[in-house]
Amino acid sequence: MLLLLHIEVMKTAAVHTRIQPEIKEKAESVLHQLGLSPTEAIRMFYTQIALRKGLPFDVNIPNDETELALKDSRMEKNLEKFDSIDELFESWDS
Repeated sequence: MLLLLHIEVMKTAAVHTRIQPEIKEKAESVLHQLGLSPTEAIRMFYTQIALRKGLPFDVNIPNDETELALKDSRMEKNLEKFDSIDELFESWDS
């Protein structure tokens, strides 16, 4: 005879953080659409950190070229504009 026991481990640790209200609202809207509560999402995030022994996504410091491109794009400087996706793809061939 196989006896299965389910033992509920009490969750006693708390995580407190401060975040900009706009980011919180946007994130919680997405979580709601996914059927997740903020607590469930944070628990999933922490679980993945523990399992992977690091963040569950790449975090990189941009190189100088990428940093310059990001600054230029924010200032709408040195941008190439295209009327269609085909024009964009054609520019890659040149």
